[in-house]
Amino acid sequence: MLHYLKIWLASARYSIVRTLMFRGDFFVWSLVEFFWMSVNLLMVSVIFRHTDSVAGWSKYEMILLVGTSMLIQRLLMGFFWSSIFEMGRNIRSGYFDFFLAQPGNVMFMATTRKLDPDGLINAFVAIGVVAYAARELGVHFDAATIVTYLFMVLCGLVIHYSILVLSISMAFWLTSAHGIEGSYFTVTEFSRLPKEAFKGLVTRVLFVWALPVVVVSNTPARLLLPRYGFDWRWAGTLFAFSALWFGLAVLVFHRGLRRYASASS
Repeated sequence: MLHYLKIWLASARYSIVRTLMFRGDFFVWSLVEFFWMSVNLLMVSVIFRHTDSVAGWSKYEMILLVGTSMLIQRLLMGFFWSSIFEMGRNIRSGYFDFFLAQPGNVMFMATTRKLDPDGLINAFVAIGVVAYAARELGVHFDAATIVTYLFMVLCGLVIHYSILVLSISMAFWLTSAHGIEGSYFTVTEFSRLPKEAFKGLVTRVLFVWALPVVVVSNTPARLLLPRYGFDWRWAGTLFAFSALWFGLAVLVFHRGLRRYASASS
């Protein structure tokens, strides 16, 4: 683990130095992401000008849910997004050979090589949104609650990471993985809705169980809500989903790796 930590720190240092070389680009993209987050919060405010609740959730409960969803996405964008989506292009171009020659697990090297500091900066904004909503709801924070919340956010991050790796790994068979980025953003829009909003059997099975984007954000958010509190069934479900999706991503990635022909062939 120390060996991989050193490799990751070297990659992180390279990404930060490169970002500092293009400060204008970093500033613009940070503002773009901040604007996108602001639009989501503004939409919640507009909705609650015309209603008192959404599927039984109040305004600040919805802000807490949206903030949790944004936190997970910002962490994903900051730590993994660029590397994972470059993987599809690298497989097609043959540049993936570079990762095969590196001193470490291929999946780790290919999906953690780049950091996006603009995404990580806005993760602090998302934390601020969660803290603000929790204060308005009168949430009492203690060490156990914070640790449990962060653990469930980590499980959600693992699920998002695994789904993306699994999707991009299709490039080993299909050559191109175009369209996955837009599809991912479309699906994750549902993570900002309460589970109770999904009434139909098809939508509940698809977005709560088959693609657990709703569970990812709802479980940590419900932990902080006084009327829900900690539910070991939801927490256990989230942990089981994270282990299942990660195992599936590893399996498909390594199966695809056997099909990789490299640039030389």
